[in-house]
Amino acid sequence: MHCPFCSATDTKVIDSRLVADGHQVRRRRECTLCHERFTTFEGAELVMPRVIKQDGTRQPFDEDKLRGGMLRAVEKRPVSIDQIEQALTKIKSTLRGTGEREIDSAMIGNLMMEQLMVLDKVAYIRFASVYRAFEDVSQFGEAIAKLQK
Repeated sequence: MHCPFCSATDTKVIDSRLVADGHQVRRRRECTLCHERFTTFEGAELVMPRVIKQDGTRQPFDEDKLRGGMLRAVEKRPVSIDQIEQALTKIKSTLRGTGEREIDSAMIGNLMMEQLMVLDKVAYIRFASVYRAFEDVSQFGEAIAKLQK
C-alpha cells in the first residue's frame, strides 16, 4: 500500500476491524517514512451479474447508479449513510445470491423498493412514483394504502 501523502511503499497496519456487516475490513495504517496515518477499506471483489434493461440491452451492474437512486429517494429524510450502505449491501448480496449471470433491471428496482419500504416510507413513495411512473393522484393513493396495510 502506497502512502497517499509521500508515496512511500512501506506502511504498517495499526488497527483492523470488520465493517459493513463483515463484508469489508477497515484498516488504520501508518507510513513508516512520514508517520502520517490513513484508513483503507478492503473487500472481496465479486462478480456482479449483468443487467438486462427494459429495452433488451445489456450492461454491467453499476453500484454507483444504485447508490445514486437510493440517495435521491432518501434526500432530506432522516436516513443515515450507514443505513443506506447496509441496504445496498443487502441488495447486492441478494443479486449475487441468485447465481445468475444476467438479471432483469426490474428485479433491482423491486429490491430497491423493498429496502426503501423498510428504511423510510416517504422515500419508498418517492422512488415508487418515478419507478412505476405514476400518472395521477390515485396511483399515489394506492401506494400509500399498500403501505398502511
